[in-house]
Amino acid sequence: MSAEAKPAPEAIRRARAENPKMRERDLAAQLGISEGDLVAAHVGEGVRRVEPRVNDLLRGLEAVGEVMALTRNESAVHEKIGIYDKVFTGDRNAMVLGADIDLRIFPKAWAHGFAVEKRDGDAVRHSLQFFDEAGDAVHKVHLRPNSNLYAYQKLVAELVSADQSQGIETRAISAVEPEDGETGSAHELRERWSAMTDVHQFFGMLRTLKLSRRQAVGMVGDDYAWLLDGGALPAMFTHAAQEEIPIMCFVGNHGCIQIHSGPVQNIKTMGPWINVMDETFHLHLRLDHVAEVWGVRKPTKDGHVTSLEAYDANNELIIQFFGKRHEGEGERPDWRMIAENLPRIPRSSAA
Repeated sequence: MSAEAKPAPEAIRRARAENPKMRERDLAAQLGISEGDLVAAHVGEGVRRVEPRVNDLLRGLEAVGEVMALTRNESAVHEKIGIYDKVFTGDRNAMVLGADIDLRIFPKAWAHGFAVEKRDGDAVRHSLQFFDEAGDAVHKVHLRPNSNLYAYQKLVAELVSADQSQGIETRAISAVEPEDGETGSAHELRERWSAMTDVHQFFGMLRTLKLSRRQAVGMVGDDYAWLLDGGALPAMFTHAAQEEIPIMCFVGNHGCIQIHSGPVQNIKTMGPWINVMDETFHLHLRLDHVAEVWGVRKPTKDGHVTSLEAYDANNELIIQFFGKRHEGEGERPDWRMIAENLPRIPRSSAA
């Protein structure tokens, strides 16, 4: 939406005041603006603009201590409580490899940042919120009661922007499509797929063959990728919780991927949402946004690993699950048993 067509900042703030319990993302959609626009309209009123300097942010967060890290896309929200530890910075890629907070970050997608103070009764809640060029959230950091408020305030002071205007320029971001030109054949895909020795080689294979992830799983054949019944994800959660099988859960957007590694215990369904409500891990997944679930098998030097991948109606990856494993380890047999025995949809009957 152009700046001329957006509601004025005072109109946005008035709408916020009139709808105090509505989630920011939902209110922004109702107003026809991005969530970033909504936050920006409150600059000077509990909000300060900060520079989205990812490397400085990550280094500064190490001193803040326990926080809640949140990464989401349109259909899934991934929340982890822990500390920013084992930080690795970089201009193209950055990582946090702590025991609880585990992130893969792509700094070039981070366009706007805000330090937000929100009154909650007698308390004030503090957060850092970052958005892409479309104004969609890429990552948020919420302080906890045990957080080091002094370290947080020091970090905000270091990142605070000279620009404290109450608006941001946004532009639509088109989905990244494979490059123009002839894509690889199913035969070539199978050859390269079967030759993989590390799951990270998958992305290079897609680039070389000019295929999207969804195209590849649809082409490669049933021995490497199979379509699952719509009840596969609830069934997986139920089995993993009952059998205490630790899993890896990946949720991301084009600016950040957040990973949970460990058990899941408290699974609750509310309307279209399936939720994990554990002590340090919360997940909220909209099952009505899931158009397809695939079981996917990739070869590695340690034996093949099996994942579950959920896609939306636009063939975009929503969420991905593996059995918990470390580099150099084989796949857990109990996870493989679940993944390989979930109800399948025969390819001949798939739409």
